[in-house]
Amino acid sequence: MSILEGITLLAGVALFLFGMTQMGDGLTKVSGSKLEPILFQLSGTPLRALLLGTGVTAVIQSSSATSVMAVGFVNSGMMSVRQAINVILGAILGTSITGWVLCLSYVEGTGSLSSILSTSTLTAAMAIAGIILHKYCKSVQKKHIGDILLGFAVLMLGMHTMSGAVSGLGEQPWFTGMMTSMKNPLLGILVGTLFTAVLQSASAAVGILQALSVTGALTFEAVLPLLMGINIGASIPVLLSAVGATARGKRAALVYLVASVLGVLGCASVFYVANAIFRFPFLSLVMNPFSTALLNTLFRLANLLMLAPLTDVIETIVTKLVPEQDEQEKKQELQLEERFLSHPPLALEHCKAAISEMAKHTQDAVRLAVGLLREFEEENYQRVVELEALVDVYEDKLGSYLLQLNGQQLDPQQSSEVAKLLHTLSDFERISDHARNLAESSNELHEKQLVLSPGAAHDMTVLIRAVSEILHITTDAFLNGDMSRAVDVEPLEEAIDDLCDEIEKRQVERLRHRQGNITQNFVFSDLITNLERISDHCSNIALAQLRLETGEFDTHSYEDKLIKTDEYFRQKYVAFRKEYAL
Repeated sequence: MSILEGITLLAGVALFLFGMTQMGDGLTKVSGSKLEPILFQLSGTPLRALLLGTGVTAVIQSSSATSVMAVGFVNSGMMSVRQAINVILGAILGTSITGWVLCLSYVEGTGSLSSILSTSTLTAAMAIAGIILHKYCKSVQKKHIGDILLGFAVLMLGMHTMSGAVSGLGEQPWFTGMMTSMKNPLLGILVGTLFTAVLQSASAAVGILQALSVTGALTFEAVLPLLMGINIGASIPVLLSAVGATARGKRAALVYLVASVLGVLGCASVFYVANAIFRFPFLSLVMNPFSTALLNTLFRLANLLMLAPLTDVIETIVTKLVPEQDEQEKKQELQLEERFLSHPPLALEHCKAAISEMAKHTQDAVRLAVGLLREFEEENYQRVVELEALVDVYEDKLGSYLLQLNGQQLDPQQSSEVAKLLHTLSDFERISDHARNLAESSNELHEKQLVLSPGAAHDMTVLIRAVSEILHITTDAFLNGDMSRAVDVEPLEEAIDDLCDEIEKRQVERLRHRQGNITQNFVFSDLITNLERISDHCSNIALAQLRLETGEFDTHSYEDKLIKTDEYFRQKYVAFRKEYAL
């Protein structure tokens, strides 16, 4: 091979890799970044996970990208390792679709139909259509479609350039000798693995192998081990994505490597043992781009069929390789994936899952705190303190993450979602603070051996029931996006405000009749204040949800309008006052 041919080959590889990247990015943008949330939401069963892993990879043209996505889901706790195994197995099969797309670059002929479908005609048509859409269309979606067509045209040009540069290699003794040495399975697998590790793309490695097959020097016996090595080498980018991940994330990243190695060992053992017995005559078959794509698909399909029943084995292996974290680390763990920021729908799903956990921790803190008033237990008191500290961590990390997300290109609906989440973070955190205050008041009653008077205990029980309900309604409405539940929060909050005023007046009367003492009264007042504050923050959360839904951004004017003009509000307020009458 001359220096000029070598430079031409490298130029072809560069064009090919650039075209593949351009096309994959365009496909992802056209999908509106909806593939990632779909992958997360619909991967509940093994079959769905397999099909989705295959489908998403076929669209974005990268098994590594799909697998890295799955690692992110597992790392953040949104997906289990077992679910990720099936997604990754599907991705291993889905990446073979690219090989069939590349076969289009080898369609040639002189007939009318063949001429229309030839590489040069197809590439020219794609390039012209792509540049028109990209330069002259105002629609962002059409511009992305133009990027896909331009990427495809560049990819086709790269394949054509590579094929032309290597066409004479079939007559070179050194090249044919090198390809003959690849018949050694171990050497072929090693070369394929290293080659793909350098390229960081199984699709690119297979594409280059297809280009080399036009020389006529590649046989079935040499191509099969190279494809096996390519399968293993594709796991390297996935492994790199696990740097700094949790134990769960590292296990998910290892799935690709473990599955690839097990698949290669299984397929190679069966094939070469059978060949030793039956001596397959097709080993000397000269490969071309089409037969290479077919062999790649069949090999990966065999992998899938072999490994799909072995998800338990794969999970056990990765669990053994990555030990569990200690309990303290697990308790403080909140992983927010930076890689999701470039995919706003996915990042929002990620934040919602984290805030759901934060809301549940807040509910637990309040439940335990009010339980301490009935029966004080040191263990539950300490748990409230831990939960309050954990919710603080959630607020800090989620607040920073949402601000970063807000700096991305968001559509109006996504911007509203981010605004709602930012509005409600501090309210959930403040509720947990008041839960801790309630626990500390209970601790004070316990340490000083104080007991509320029967009347005060009765009033407190009624107030706790009302506050527990408003917290339940608020959290349920927020987590499920249920507006019909959110509208019940404000009338209940108004009823609780009036209830607190009434309880305070009753307490003054009890003190006048010497029912209780000053110390008890101070603690009782603190309890009322903190419970009323919890109710206020529930109101903030629900109002933020309602006003964003209606497009009303002035909180006070919206609240005033709701109270003064809404008949449903008045009816619910009356019903709540009756339900929580003293």
